[in-house]
Amino acid sequence: MAPTSQAVLVDAVRTPLAKGKPGGAYSEIHPVDLHSTVLKALTDRTGLDPAAVDDVISGAVGQVGEQSGNTARWAALAAGFPESVPGVTVDRQCGSSQQALHFAAQGVLAGAYDVVIASGVESMSRIPIGSQTLGRDFLGSKVAARYPDGLVPQGISAELIARRWNLSRAQLDEFSAESHRKAATAWKNGFFDSQVVKVTDLAVDETIRPDTTAEVLAGLRPAFRAEHWEQRFPELDWRITAGNSSPVNDGAAAVLVTSEEAAQRHGLRPRARVHSFAVAGDDPVFMLTGIIPATQKVLARAGLTIHDIDVFEVNEAFAPVVLAWQVETGADLAKVNANGGAIAIGHPLGGSGARLMTTLLHNLEQTGGRYGLQVMCEAGGLANATIIERT
Repeated sequence: MAPTSQAVLVDAVRTPLAKGKPGGAYSEIHPVDLHSTVLKALTDRTGLDPAAVDDVISGAVGQVGEQSGNTARWAALAAGFPESVPGVTVDRQCGSSQQALHFAAQGVLAGAYDVVIASGVESMSRIPIGSQTLGRDFLGSKVAARYPDGLVPQGISAELIARRWNLSRAQLDEFSAESHRKAATAWKNGFFDSQVVKVTDLAVDETIRPDTTAEVLAGLRPAFRAEHWEQRFPELDWRITAGNSSPVNDGAAAVLVTSEEAAQRHGLRPRARVHSFAVAGDDPVFMLTGIIPATQKVLARAGLTIHDIDVFEVNEAFAPVVLAWQVETGADLAKVNANGGAIAIGHPLGGSGARLMTTLLHNLEQTGGRYGLQVMCEAGGLANATIIERT
């Protein structure tokens, strides 16, 4: 395989996202089976012979129990792929499947792959958030010594961001209500129809609340307020609620990445190229601000400015994450998450990176734009950023 100058996106597909709790639409479905749905759909939709896939690179965060043992390999086999097709599972926390996409594109650019699938899955109903730590200290004594005051949960990080950027509770709730409105409108207008494969009778994202308003959200209590956090951070006035945070979800998504030559050889139509990518680290206490330096880094690498970008997908882990990013980058908020974000659509951790890329690719085509930028905050103060260019 000779190195190629381009890594192209041929197709991207996702499931509707379900509530990630007992009783959710996918709570009786094994995560391997859930994941296999999008892998099979990707080859069925494109007509690609699965035997041509050089690797399946998948993101999953809760790599324990039913999502352990290199879940990507089992999903590929469950999808009916030949035993010759390998798979590997990666963990960059919430950005795991975006990182999978980076690895896929890097493999194509290096000439190591011709055809590769980047995907992700999370079954939060069956593998609750944090299950992989088993209640153990996963940091160690040296990290504890470096941060003697202790690290904090993401909800506290969101509170700290809201305060630092002076984002009011009203701003957060208005942004969140708008996410629901946009997502509901997108479904109503059929925007998601071409990018979704059904797993059950669930036909739309289960956590969208079409009728919610900022006034309704204003009635919710703070989700992370507790006496020990009040003692440590007396300056906080507790603005983060379940309504301006992303929910927990089950779901999967997958993206087909090839070289230009392989696309031509297999009769596939490239829809965009992976233009640039970057990963960045930032303060692990504020944790969720890594999207700011990651955006700056990927734009510099691409030789573009924020004003060159036509469409943005910024993961809505919490409302202040996106709003602080917007203040620092100067992005046009009207171009951000135009069809709703994770606060409404959902955030199935390891599956979210591929879900956002699926939405970004289709939205770029819908708008006729040239450049799309995706960025996700990740635990530990990390972030991935990706720029694609429509072909």
